[in-house]
Amino acid sequence: MTAFQASLLDACDEVAPGPLGSSVRRTHLTRGAWIDVCPGWISGADALLDSLLHDVPWHAERRQMYDHVVDVPRLLSFYGEGQRLPHPVLEEARRALDAHYGEELGEPFSTAGLCLYRDGRDSVAWHGDTIGRGATEDTMVAIVSIGTPRGLLLRPRGGGGATIRHNLGHGDLIVMGGSCQRTWEHAIPKTTRVTGPRISIQFRPRGVR
Repeated sequence: MTAFQASLLDACDEVAPGPLGSSVRRTHLTRGAWIDVCPGWISGADALLDSLLHDVPWHAERRQMYDHVVDVPRLLSFYGEGQRLPHPVLEEARRALDAHYGEELGEPFSTAGLCLYRDGRDSVAWHGDTIGRGATEDTMVAIVSIGTPRGLLLRPRGGGGATIRHNLGHGDLIVMGGSCQRTWEHAIPKTTRVTGPRISIQFRPRGVR
């Protein structure tokens, strides 16, 4: 794993989510999709990264890809409904997200999936979170990124529009809402640049994967 370079902008002793509200920028996409972005939402995110790197039970997975079984190019950990999250700040972040989005979403965020991108060789292909209710219903997926920023790309499903890029890390928050999981798709591409580890924490409602 490439050594992590801390952010000079994140030299904060307290690890905590910041306020939402006016700090959140919403962009309306096509076909009823939207994204919210809040840069640097988690203060002290470099310390949180160090804790999660050591305390989360990371594991590798293998998946069927056409006629081959391949390694998933990232490490994973999943916390289901009712499971205690691996750091109290993640519990605090989920409560803040519920308070801010609860009325619009109509339900709480109940699960958390964690992905560790160890270096530029780790990635996730184009996809939407359409396992479960996300395939047929509007929903939200809130992603907190800590560690070295990586490009998260979004594009309309089926083509016909420009690709949007957000470089996310060091405590940034992005929320994908409306029809985003059905009508758009997102990816973290590989990069040949030397890059340190990044962890994404994906908060989802019940029945969305």
